[in-house]
Amino acid sequence: MMLGELAIKIENVVASGALKNKIDLNAVIKMFPEAEYRPKKFPGVILRVKQPTATFLIFCSGKIVCVGAGSEREAETALRKLIRRLEDGGVLIAGEPDIQIKNVVASANLGGSVDLLRLYESTREMRGRVMYEPDQFPGLIYRMERPRAVLLIYSNGRLVCVGARREKDVHDAILKIHHELETKKLIYRG
Repeated sequence: MMLGELAIKIENVVASGALKNKIDLNAVIKMFPEAEYRPKKFPGVILRVKQPTATFLIFCSGKIVCVGAGSEREAETALRKLIRRLEDGGVLIAGEPDIQIKNVVASANLGGSVDLLRLYESTREMRGRVMYEPDQFPGLIYRMERPRAVLLIYSNGRLVCVGARREKDVHDAILKIHHELETKKLIYRG
């Protein structure tokens, strides 16, 4: 999505679906022979699907994690579609699953390079929420409280947003940091 000069791209949405009953993972493997199940290495079934693109982690507890979706809607649709396929295949599904978005990951280009040292120095009052140790990590880490998100800001103007629970929060967080950087004249173009 383009917002002014910002190019924001949702990279991954992680969602979970909690069923009200346990799942027989051997039945899941029979239903989806392409799925992976190696209980000595990982306690769940790994199932990759193409429409919509997603990877599911299915646990015997009834918890299903969906990763790789491109939007909140796509994650919810993928989970509901999988649950329907499980039910159609004979897996008992008791009641409506509890589907929740757990993490939205996005990237953006701020439209110019960023002076991370000046940004860090201008945020002294926010210590604990801002970390910049260029010897350890090449970006500045900003833990935004409202909306709740973690922004990884790089000197080339690239940004990664993680930890948000809604796409709207991602957009609001990126717009907020962009405005702050513009106001403090910390984005350099050309």
